[in-house]
Amino acid sequence: MTKFPKDFLWGAASSAYQIEGFSTADGGGKSIWDTFSHTPGKVANGDNGDIACDAYHRWAEDIALMKELGVKAYRFSTSWARVDPNADGSWNMAGAAYYDKIVDACLEAGIEPYMTLYHWELPQAAEDRGGWQAEETAYAFGRFAGFMAAHFRGRVKHYFTLNEPQCTTSLGYQQGVHAPGLKLSLKKQFRVHLHQMMAHGLAQRAIRQADPEAIIGIASTGNLCYPATETPADIAAARQASFATAEDNWIFTHQWLLDPIVLGKFPDCAGTALEPLVKKVTPEQMALIHTVPDILGYNIYNGHEVKAGSQGFEFVPKYPGFPRTALKWPVTPEVLDWGVRFLNERYPLPCYITENGLSCNDRIYLDGQVHDVERIDFLARYLQCLRRAVENGADVRGYFHWALTDNFEWHSGYTERFGIVFIDYPTGRRIPKDSFRWYQTVIRSGCPDF
Repeated sequence: MTKFPKDFLWGAASSAYQIEGFSTADGGGKSIWDTFSHTPGKVANGDNGDIACDAYHRWAEDIALMKELGVKAYRFSTSWARVDPNADGSWNMAGAAYYDKIVDACLEAGIEPYMTLYHWELPQAAEDRGGWQAEETAYAFGRFAGFMAAHFRGRVKHYFTLNEPQCTTSLGYQQGVHAPGLKLSLKKQFRVHLHQMMAHGLAQRAIRQADPEAIIGIASTGNLCYPATETPADIAAARQASFATAEDNWIFTHQWLLDPIVLGKFPDCAGTALEPLVKKVTPEQMALIHTVPDILGYNIYNGHEVKAGSQGFEFVPKYPGFPRTALKWPVTPEVLDWGVRFLNERYPLPCYITENGLSCNDRIYLDGQVHDVERIDFLARYLQCLRRAVENGADVRGYFHWALTDNFEWHSGYTERFGIVFIDYPTGRRIPKDSFRWYQTVIRSGCPDF
């Protein structure tokens, strides 16, 4: 079968609160997730990230595993509160020193660090001053980004400013199932979203000033669709559906983040409750937001099948028993072909798949190993579709599997396992799964066959 290009970048991903633990060690500050996970009833089984995977102490093991795996890049996030406990520029150099160890060890292992500056770990001190509802937070994040870029200049070349602002807004400030656990009005939700987009613009400017050679992006997620057939009508319908705005789910879209940032304009919302909110965005705010990244990251797990219909498109119902993951997300590999193509058409920038994977009911078998054939089958299907997108011209530069290790899966606690490395939580022991070995062969060969 056709292989991925030789220079295609294979990587793995993680995030700070999900793996590190010990968030207040060595002068670090608490994040909103420290507060939220210790609030009764917010996280499954009362789980929290106090220890997580103990990557704060066991980071060297994980980097050694990545070297064995053969990945050429590691996408990880930094805890803003670990480095800037009060979100006021009073830098905790011991916190920065932790990330020095991560970066230096990756470089020594031949692994390129791709640093995400924000993966939902807002300092609690910033939340106490209004969090993302306050414009001040955007400027504080820009200051943090500038510090990190100056500190890591010459060692870190690639940055993603924010991870999935859509989820921060929808899960944290709309539905209340993620930190900080708020259920705000539409007006306030939009303010949260606006300030995150401004934060990206401020951060990109600060990084560029600190390190003109840096390559900067943002990681987006949202609704995507694929056609029921490869007829022109169904393809057009799937493209239209991918960028349609449902007023009750406007935020979980790529266009409400990337249209303003990349294209310099908001999606059409005439006649909706969003229209007066968009009209209040000032030219000064828009100038900050319209900061075109060098690269884009796409976090893609599943999508919707669509066909042409009387209203332009119709969603195809999933048949009884449709394949699903342990988290009950549908298995739709086609989205990593058509969805990526649609995104690259609309935003013609180099891109990476910054997250893709699935939760399985993994366990240690009697032979002491973790046999996860379901994950291998999933990844083979998705990567074969991604390869097709690349063959059809999508400018995809690399793929980061989510995740390197099992970890604290937010409000699901430790009940969901996304890693290709099993974490035995009682002991912290790392056990590479069968999918680890399979991904190793894909990296070596560039060919994702089952």
